[in-house]
Amino acid sequence: MARRLVQCLVLWAVRSLLAESRGAAGVLSKESKAGNQQDGCVSLIPCKDNRDVCVQPCSPSFHGETSFVCKDKKWQMFTDACANLDIQSLFQRISEHGPFLNPEEHVSFAGGHLPFVGKGSPMKPGDGAKYSGADDHGNENCQADFSCIIPDILSSPAIPGNIADIVDLLKQISRELSGKVSRGKMQSYSRIANHVLNSSIVSSWAFVRDRNASSVLLDSVNLFAGKLLLTNGSESVQEQFISTKGYSIHKNTAGKSFDFSMEFNSDNITGHVFIPEEELLKLSKTSKAISIAFPTLGAIIETSHLDPVFVNGMVLSVALPEELQHILLTFEKINKLESVKAQCVGWHSAERRWDDRACQIKSDDVSSVVCFCKYHRQTFKSFSILMSPAKLRSAVLDYITCVGLGLSIFSLALCLTIEIVVWHHVTKTEITYMRHFCLVNIATSLLIADILFILAAIVHDTARNYQLCVAATFFLHFFYLALFFWMFSLGLLILYGLLLVFFKITRSVFIATAFSIGYGCPLVISVLTVAVTEPRNGYLRAEACWLNWYETKALLAFVVPALSIVAVNLMVVLVVVVKTGRSSVGEGCRSRDLSNMIRISKNVALLTPVLGLTWGFGLATTVDKSSLAFHVTFALLNAFQGFFILLFGTLLDRKTREALRMNCLSSKRKCGLAKS
Repeated sequence: MARRLVQCLVLWAVRSLLAESRGAAGVLSKESKAGNQQDGCVSLIPCKDNRDVCVQPCSPSFHGETSFVCKDKKWQMFTDACANLDIQSLFQRISEHGPFLNPEEHVSFAGGHLPFVGKGSPMKPGDGAKYSGADDHGNENCQADFSCIIPDILSSPAIPGNIADIVDLLKQISRELSGKVSRGKMQSYSRIANHVLNSSIVSSWAFVRDRNASSVLLDSVNLFAGKLLLTNGSESVQEQFISTKGYSIHKNTAGKSFDFSMEFNSDNITGHVFIPEEELLKLSKTSKAISIAFPTLGAIIETSHLDPVFVNGMVLSVALPEELQHILLTFEKINKLESVKAQCVGWHSAERRWDDRACQIKSDDVSSVVCFCKYHRQTFKSFSILMSPAKLRSAVLDYITCVGLGLSIFSLALCLTIEIVVWHHVTKTEITYMRHFCLVNIATSLLIADILFILAAIVHDTARNYQLCVAATFFLHFFYLALFFWMFSLGLLILYGLLLVFFKITRSVFIATAFSIGYGCPLVISVLTVAVTEPRNGYLRAEACWLNWYETKALLAFVVPALSIVAVNLMVVLVVVVKTGRSSVGEGCRSRDLSNMIRISKNVALLTPVLGLTWGFGLATTVDKSSLAFHVTFALLNAFQGFFILLFGTLLDRKTREALRMNCLSSKRKCGLAKS
């Protein structure tokens, strides 16, 4: 018995060496074959136009073809479909002999321990019975754990054509043979996937004909691993470039975590999946949670999709019960430069792209990132981190914002001071009282909002305190809404003065109505927004102390009222232009046109900042997010809004200037009397 075991081990070692030598020879022959094919294109078709394509057949030992494209007057390989694997035959060997065995009734063999029977085998079919029993028993073992096809696959050169075929094989297995996935099947499946996930062949994926092959591989592994049967409540299958872990979970579990440490480019990188306790409480029965880690798949997806994004960590997949919707994932960064920021993303299975709507960043330091992600069986099952996308970072924008906010705060404080000084002189009539009352509240709301804007930025960048961030966002939301609703009140007041000349409103009624609109509406909207979204952790966005967009669309609670008010106030300005544009009696034609233009321009200039029309330019930045011109225009008009309110709402008002002059003269007179 011992002698037979030694013979088996020696035979397995020799076969492994032969497989490695065949694989190396296959790669070398493939490289020389590609060179010969390229020479064939050069001799047959001249490379002149970048749209020219040359297709060459494979060498006799391979099936398929290789495509070349003309680029810079040279033929360059585009796709390589040459392969030497018979995938259909391999699939038949593991599926054609009847139903599966019960996974508890078989012994799992490590790949390579079973005799290699098949195409290119150094043994004859049937010889395996000498080492593993009768033929039928060998077929049953192959069916039970797929191990009989592993030598064929591992001995094949990892060329683009074979990669595509192996992905198709894994897809076929996942669809048709994943009824009961035992540990043995998962080990064999992982060894096959590991062959095409090897870090040394990532560049070969660039020439795989199907650009979605990497996405198909990810979906196939997720589907197959999700059916893994657990032994004694847990299971773990580890390969160099793919690792699968599974655990039983139930509502009384105090949070469940999966830890991975895998090699990538000679360095170990780690990943961590954590299911929060509040999520586990949603379970109605004992279930299972599966997680799969891929250290190289991110780089493969980039290569095969020719994407400009850089995946900066391992890809982590999960298979969870439908009741669970949120998970926490920790990714160690591959590139740990201090300047490299991260973006948490999920792989959108249907659209086959990274989607930042799936996750938000909880914390980001030099070495790792914590992501809060939503799990969805049909859409988001795989997650990773990207290097932060190129954002519009301009020194000009930062300078405009800093200077504009500083000048705006100073201007608004000066505006309120002037209003206090001249209040009794400029509020003698009902209509002027109402106008200045609105202007004071507009200036007050914007002044507080600007100060809170700065405080919110400080809280997020330094303290990173969640509760403080929630409080800052709530008051920022409230006072910015108050700003818009007071501008709306002023717009209604202007319409009242123009259209309802003979309708009188008392001061007390106006104050009550204006306060209800100016502060009541913002309070209701702000409270409802935080009450609805905060319990679901959807009130804040990850990158700033401001309203969330991707998860709950909480930002709409600011955008919709603000833009609606801007639209209404734009109509008010048009009414003012029409009403005040009528010419005076007795004016000449030319002087009439000139006076109309001056009057219209003056009214538009005076009303635009106090009615908030400059915020309408924010729409342009959403249409073209990359345009620096739109962002600079928007920043100029809104960062300096406080200065414009001081200039057009206070200093250019004739009655305010007269009141200031009278106040100055009165002060000089008092000073003169004091001196005498």
